[in-house]
Formats: sequence, C-alpha cells, structure tokens
Amino acid sequence: MSKTCRSSLKPSITPVSSDQYVPKVELKEYLKVNDAIYEVDSGAESGMTFSRLLNYKYSDALKKMDPDHLVALVTEVIPKYSCLVFCPSKKNCENVAEMLCKFLSKDFLNHREKEKSAVIKNLRDMGNGKMCPVLKRTVPFGVAYHHSGLTSDERKLLEEAYSTGVLCLLTCTSTLAAGVNLPARRVILRAPYVAREFLRRNQYKQMIGRAGRAGIDTVGESILLLQEKDKQQVLELINGPLENCYSHLVEELTRGIQSLFLSLISLKIATSLGDLYQFMNGTFFGVQQKILLKEKSLWEITVESLSYLTEKGLLRRDSCGALEEAQCCFHITKLGHASFKGAIDLAYCDILYRDLKKGLEGLVLESLLHLVYLTTPYDLAAQSEPDWMVYFRQFSQLSPAEQNVAALLGVSESFIGKKASGQAIRKKVDKNIVNRLYLSFVLYSLLKETNVWSVSEKFNMPRGHIQSLLTGAASFSSSVLHFCEELEEFWVYRALLVELTKKLTYCVKAELIPLMEVTGVLEGRAKQLYGAGYKSIMHLANANPDVLVRTIEHLSRRQAKQIVSSAKMLLHEKAETLQEEAEELLRLPADLPGLGASDTKKV
Repeated sequence: MSKTCRSSLKPSITPVSSDQYVPKVELKEYLKVNDAIYEVDSGAESGMTFSRLLNYKYSDALKKMDPDHLVALVTEVIPKYSCLVFCPSKKNCENVAEMLCKFLSKDFLNHREKEKSAVIKNLRDMGNGKMCPVLKRTVPFGVAYHHSGLTSDERKLLEEAYSTGVLCLLTCTSTLAAGVNLPARRVILRAPYVAREFLRRNQYKQMIGRAGRAGIDTVGESILLLQEKDKQQVLELINGPLENCYSHLVEELTRGIQSLFLSLISLKIATSLGDLYQFMNGTFFGVQQKILLKEKSLWEITVESLSYLTEKGLLRRDSCGALEEAQCCFHITKLGHASFKGAIDLAYCDILYRDLKKGLEGLVLESLLHLVYLTTPYDLAAQSEPDWMVYFRQFSQLSPAEQNVAALLGVSESFIGKKASGQAIRKKVDKNIVNRLYLSFVLYSLLKETNVWSVSEKFNMPRGHIQSLLTGAASFSSSVLHFCEELEEFWVYRALLVELTKKLTYCVKAELIPLMEVTGVLEGRAKQLYGAGYKSIMHLANANPDVLVRTIEHLSRRQAKQIVSSAKMLLHEKAETLQEEAEELLRLPADLPGLGASDTKKV
C-alpha cells in the first residue's frame, strides 16, 4: 500500500512545544473514478486497489449540478473536520464554493454561527460596507474560496477563520499549497490540472501534503478526482519519480546571468572575465552545465553576457586586451550603478532611461497621471490585456492635462475607440505603452478614490489584482527613485518620487499618510486616530496609552503602548535627520570660495 508517513508542518491551531513528541501523521492517497474510490497502491499491478463505492443519495438536480460527487466527499468530513478542495482555476473555486452551499444541509448554518457572523462583519468593514456576494452566501455555511482575486486582508481573515475552525472548507487554487500552512483532514483535488496544464508530481505532492495535522489528527486523506481518459497519465504521475531540480538561471538563461554579473562587478566580488567564469563554475548552474548546456559552453555564455552588458552601456571594459581574454577587466558605469541600486530588471533599464529622459522634455505636473505612468511596472503591463470598452470610457473622461499625457505617449482617443469597437487599425502603436497607460489609469483612479472596491467595479478587475498592481507600483516607484538618485540628470524626479512612493505605498487620503508611517497603524486604525484628533506623529508621540485605549475602539493597551512608542521613535529619527541636515548646511559655506570663518558664523 502507498501510505506515506510524515510529520506535517507546525499546526496553526494547537502549537506543540519542542520538548513534546510529535506523532507522525499517516497520509492515505485515493483516486476517484466515477462512483468508485481506489487507494493508491504501488504494489498492485494496476497501481491502485479498490477501496469503496460512494454511498450517497443524489437527486436528479444534484446529479446534474455535482457530477463529481463533491457534496458527498466533503460532507463525510465537515463540519467536524476541515477540508480543502483544490480547483484548476480561480473562477472554478468560486463556482464550486457556491454549488456546495446550495446542497449543504441547513444545519451547517448553526455551526459556530456567531463567529461566522463576525467574519462577515469584518469582511464588510474591509470593503467599506461592500462585500463579495459569493462570500456573503457561502461563509454562513462555513465555506469560502481562497485565491489571488481576494485582497491580502480578506485572505488573512479567511485563513484565520479556517485555522480556528470557524470555516470548515476552503476551495482554493494550487498557490495555497505552497504559500500558506493550512492543513486539513481531507484534501480533494478537483481535477489533475492546474489551469490547462496537467499536474506535475511536485505540485501533486505539495497539494496532498496539506492533508493531516500533527498533534491534532492521526491520519490525513487526499482524493484526486479523475476521468477515465486521464487514468493512465495520473497513475504515471503518482507512481513516477519527482521532477529534477534545475538552477533558476536556466529559466532566464541570459537575464539571470547578466543581473548576477552586474551585481558581482558592482560589489567588486569579481571584475575580470576569468574571475567571473570561475565564479559561474561554482554555482548550481555551473555544476549542472553538462546537463543544461547543449549548444554553447559556459565560457561562451559568460562572454556573451558581458558583451551584452557592455553594449547596453551598463559596463565598460579596460581598453587593453580582447573581450575573450581571461584578464580582461570590467567596471560598472553610472547607468549600470543606477540599475543595480534600483534593482531594475535589465530587460527594461534602457527603456526606463529613455522614458525618464523623454519625460524631462514635457513632464505634466497638473495631475499625478504622468508620474504614475512612469512608475507603472513594465512587466505587469506586458502581461495585461485592457478591457477596451472600459479603456475608452476612462479615456473620454480625462481632463485636458491628462489628455496631454496620453498625447505625449502617442496614444490617441480615436485609437482606443477603434479598439473598443473592433475596427481594423492601420497605424502602429506600441502595445506596451498602450497597456502601461491603461494600468496607470487604474492606479491613478485608486490614488484619487483610495477604494479598491470602487476601482475594481470601474475597471472590471478582481480587487486582489488591483492590490497586487498597487504593491508592484509602490515597489517599482521606490526602485525608480533609487535609479534617479544615482543619475544627476534626473535630479528633478527625486522629490517628486519620494512623495509618489508614499502615496502608492499607503494609498490613503493625504492626511492619513503621516499616521500610517507609525508601526501597527493601518488604514482603518489611521482613520480612527485621525477622527479622534490624533492628526500627526507628534500627537501620537505625546498621547497617553490609557486615553488611547478609552478613545479608540478595539485597541488593546499593548497595541496603544506600541503605537506611542513607535511614534516617539519615528519623531526622534526625524529630529536627528533634520539636525544632520542643519549641520550640513552650516558646514557648506566654509567650503565655498570667498567665505571665511566669520561669514560661516553669520550663516
């Protein structure tokens, strides 16, 4: 029998101290074909042995809605035990959660009813009164979906509710298996696919590894649902070896190595061709080179990568010797140093430089749109596809200054209108610029409204995706700021990007930003503090924790003390920074020609 015994990760419900014995949890693997359930058995000729038939009375309506018998499988364990149902897509997660709740007994509504009501209230508060209609229908039954379309706060709340048993079932995508420790008594794989790709063995192992909780359960079960047509492929998947592990540099054969070389030369770890080649030989990629490299040698790849960086203007080499000579040394240029400092993807560093340079010729500062465009991540724009009707609607509402930004980028309203109406377009327009401008519209709306829900509805995008875009833009804005700090010609961007990075990081009304710099203060808490009269860091630093506890709802004394302490520390840091700047200004005139010590004192 194929029964894998292993200790699961540390459970999130009942912690086990280091001196306690953690019993191993037996994991039983099953396959479901039609009404029959088979246990995986590597010793059997077919690779599996018959276990049982599903014994569940199905009405005609239920047979039509649930041909895979998910209702039967989950009701064998919930609500007493927890269950995870892995689905191939995000939409499937939501559909399965709703379908299950349509056929679950009304008795499920009574299980931990008050706690589920609290979960619903918290979800509604997160959305400023709005709540996902699917979760509104499923949470009362102890069921929820979990995927990247949710905001991080929503995911965290649902994970906590599941960990504490308030929710007994999550329908989820494969990303949950790798990212979050949410064990279950039973794990069900809805299909042997992730999106349209057939499962890999490491993905399968990661998913079924959620089954069984050390210190809580003595057994865990996984059930993979499959069709007859997939049976042989599934058996090969389950009984076959794990996939080989390869260096990440293989996936990005040039970009990964180029970024590595730029870092090595910038940090002066290795600067000559010979040293860089020697370094590469000692990497995991170097160890695997005989397996991975078919057409080119490691030496050739090293030379080509350095040649590319030199042509891009990120490196310069000594004039003596040919590029292929081992003693040939390389030095990082100002552009290379700026790219390294800003952690800019080398595929986009020259594009970023050109965009910033072009921006200097006509930077539109009547609105934030132009700056937001310059800090919209290139990689996210390359992956996105606009909703053209939404795009046209938003474009037609632009102010004259905002229209000027689009004109400078070469995107016209007539072009967007033709795309929205499905007309043929003869004039070539850079797709990346068009897509990037669309995402900048999303970010710009978010900065103005500071409400993920309203922007989600306006652009017909999942709120989780909008939040990811915002996080990516805040990170990229910080990177662009560091990039500009290293290049004197971009001095004008520095102060502008400091403020924009703050706006993107916090994405709240301007008056709340100073409060959110304090550790432990998020948007909801910042609104409470501001409404109670604490409108600056100084106000918080001088606050009495006991008064804060009485004034601010749901604030513990420990949290209040942490907020006051953090505000005092932040205020102290700001005072020290200002003191250093003042001393620097006082020292500056002494270095200027024509000014003596007496003049310095006057200054």
